[in-house]
Amino acid sequence: MKRLNCFLAGMGLLSLASCGSHTKETKEFQTVKLDTVVTADAQTYLQYPGKVKAAQDISLAFRVSGTIRKIYVEDGARIRQGQLLAELDPTDYQVQLDATEAEYRQIKADAERVMALYQENGTTPSANDKAVYGLKQITAKYQHHKDQLGYTRLYAPFSGFIQKRLFEAHETVGAGMPVLSMIGGGVPEVEINLPAAEYIRREQFANFHCTFDVYPGEVYSLKLISITPKANANQLYAMRMQLVTDKQPLPSPGMNTMVTIYCNSNEEGMQQLSVPSGAILQKEGKARVFVYHPSDNKVNSVEVAVIRPLSNGHSLIQCDKLKPGALIVSSGVHHIEEGETVKPLPAATATNVGGLL
Repeated sequence: MKRLNCFLAGMGLLSLASCGSHTKETKEFQTVKLDTVVTADAQTYLQYPGKVKAAQDISLAFRVSGTIRKIYVEDGARIRQGQLLAELDPTDYQVQLDATEAEYRQIKADAERVMALYQENGTTPSANDKAVYGLKQITAKYQHHKDQLGYTRLYAPFSGFIQKRLFEAHETVGAGMPVLSMIGGGVPEVEINLPAAEYIRREQFANFHCTFDVYPGEVYSLKLISITPKANANQLYAMRMQLVTDKQPLPSPGMNTMVTIYCNSNEEGMQQLSVPSGAILQKEGKARVFVYHPSDNKVNSVEVAVIRPLSNGHSLIQCDKLKPGALIVSSGVHHIEEGETVKPLPAATATNVGGLL
């Protein structure tokens, strides 16, 4: 019985030792994912989805109210600059103009007689001034009523296409109420939204191009028009660019596109590197990454200066102790320690996606 107790005690100690050894081994050989440090030159472009917009996209309205007499164009119609598009019933404005014209002619004749008499000292300066001011007043009124009659006709401000008729004949509309929407027939534009992290480095943007799924193999150059200085509700800045076509199919407004922005190289003397954002450990106000050494499977941390995040999940950093091609721990940096021995995650294969098997 005594021997049996000793035997069981010994087995228990061996079991505990085995567990402790296994726990220690697991900790020392923690599996980590590695990535390669690359130069910033490999990250000098940005890509954002965009949308094609007409260079001119406006709603047309009458400057006076009234009943629509006729609309001369249909949806999708090509129009030329100065073409008559629609008109209101001019009856009321014509009657108003006729009455004002008669009043104008009478006051004009009377004013001219008074001014002629004044030239011959036949009337007082006060009477002459009254005649002059009265003529100016009726002339302005007459011209205003002539303009109002002219405003019953709506003309195309530029060449393009009718996008939609918003009203039909015999409907009553108010002044300034959109009646037709139209777009210009010129070269369209592309618009994208920039996050603040890229907006602040807009001066480094060098050139641009875009591609379309509906036009495979076609690359369109872009020319910067403007970047709004104020962010929208989503903290994004609208950036407009004009398409530069060279015997290429012309994209239509509303099409989706992918815009590539090329940036100027980094400032001279600045060694900028790109690493996964998950590789950066922020602790006690300092940023560090863990460098992996294949010779002994150990890691050591180096301090880095984070310049800014990139749109592809990486960050630009500056560090004299890191060189392009160095291996760093790209995830799980909060669970490893300085000088720890780690086990790299196997590379993914066609039958082992993610290296998890």
